[in-house]
Amino acid sequence: MLQSLFLKDFAIAAQVEFDLRAGMTVISGETGAGKSLLVDALMLLTGGRSDAGFVRFGADKAELSAAFGLTDAQSAAKWLSDNDYANDSDQDCQLRRVIRSDGGSKGWINGRPATMGQLNELGQRLVEIHGQHEHQALLSRHEQLAMLDSFGGHAAAASEVYQAHARWQITRRRLDALPGGNDATARIADVERLFSQLEGEALEEDAISTLLASHRRQSNVAELLQGCTLALNRLTGDDAPGLSSDLASTAADLQKLAHHEPRLGALAETLDSLQIQLDEAAGQLERIRDDLDIDPARLDELETTLSRLHELGRRHRVPIERLLEVRSALSTDLDELRHADELRETLTGAMAHEADAWKQAAEKLTKQRLAAAKRLGSSVSALMTNLGMTGGQLVVECEPRSSDEPDAQGAERVEFLVSANAGQPPKALRKVASGGELSRISLAIEVASLGADAVPTMVFDEVDSGIGGAVAEVVGKTLRGLASLRQVLCVTHLPQVAACGNAHFRVSKSQQSGATHSQVEALDDNQRVEEISRMLGGVEITSATRELAKQMLNNGAAK
Repeated sequence: MLQSLFLKDFAIAAQVEFDLRAGMTVISGETGAGKSLLVDALMLLTGGRSDAGFVRFGADKAELSAAFGLTDAQSAAKWLSDNDYANDSDQDCQLRRVIRSDGGSKGWINGRPATMGQLNELGQRLVEIHGQHEHQALLSRHEQLAMLDSFGGHAAAASEVYQAHARWQITRRRLDALPGGNDATARIADVERLFSQLEGEALEEDAISTLLASHRRQSNVAELLQGCTLALNRLTGDDAPGLSSDLASTAADLQKLAHHEPRLGALAETLDSLQIQLDEAAGQLERIRDDLDIDPARLDELETTLSRLHELGRRHRVPIERLLEVRSALSTDLDELRHADELRETLTGAMAHEADAWKQAAEKLTKQRLAAAKRLGSSVSALMTNLGMTGGQLVVECEPRSSDEPDAQGAERVEFLVSANAGQPPKALRKVASGGELSRISLAIEVASLGADAVPTMVFDEVDSGIGGAVAEVVGKTLRGLASLRQVLCVTHLPQVAACGNAHFRVSKSQQSGATHSQVEALDDNQRVEEISRMLGGVEITSATRELAKQMLNNGAAK
């Protein structure tokens, strides 16, 4: 679960740090105080997209960090171990992110650099964030299908369908690419022409390397001859003694003195050895020089070959080192074209086989989806009644697709149908639900789906928007019920929801030296009464308001 959160120079927060515990933690505050900044920080720490706007005005960078306990997050602990990010204790982990004022950012996991993708992968195993506008996703049939598969735990079956469709799709594209009739004849002639241009060329790696080396040597033969001759003169001498002769003389002179100083004898032997090596080097230089020959005809031949190969490379848009790959590909294409009828028959059979494999996988997924749809509809319908939609029901409709052609998502389309009131026939959710109903249905689905994954921390950012009164109290108690199984963080503006929290933080803002600052304060029992009273409204907080706030807190704690 989330144990602590630290923000520095983040938006209007100069520095905020607070510790969290299990259960339901409520975060409240006046509009604009920065309640949702805490949610934004968690989104960024789990790989969300950042920009310079998150850096407090006048600061160079924003710093964010969060500490998580792993005793209830085994999936996260395994990810850390598998990706070499585990620390010594294996019982906790820390996420950190720095956002610069130029918009760039860096991330760390347990003190080691991490990509945003890695933060996201780990974050999905640690925290689940539900924003105040997230319920709008319920209106998308694609999202409804994803919710059903998540609820039913269909990842493996859905992946099998997706892979079967991908194999079928690849085969279909190969089949569609095969020409027929006059097109086939023209295509064969075109590929034969291209292949013939490369057929007689020496395109192997060694041949190309030898060609390039020969061209470099022949292009620079005059410079090479001059350099070898100069080096030989320095080593062996011409009119004057060379380096080899000087070494031999020096070694002889030292050897004469060796009876006075034995160490000079050893040095003389070293010089003798060097002189032998110099003579060998001179011999090799001489052989290289003798091998060199200015041959304009050979240079013309090499340049003609290279020009031809470079032209072929430009034609096929590859360097000459890859012309062998082009020739091999053309050979394969030519073989397929010449045997197109046989290949078409083979691919047609393969498509039928892959379509059958997809059908079997899709039927298995359909069976799972139908069972999950029934369970989800029943669970959500029961929760809708609890959330003030008496007699309402959710029906998850799985409608077979009109085409038998394989589809990556399976053999059916999914639609959520809802009846908000008893006696009304269910209709498409996207057509009938109001904003408040969407909020409650979304919450009902979250409650119904609890246990589909092992994410230990759930964050709700004003998901109670659009509701109030007795329904708000039910929502609060529902969230508190969730908190018996998961850590729940709830940003709310409703006193009925806030009263149900196990812990309560208030976010406020103030003016300091002309700048706006946001602070987070943990509230004790008396402060919670005052905050709930403020949330109840009114210009002046009266004793009656405080009594009502106390009663709401007592009722919330009774859950």
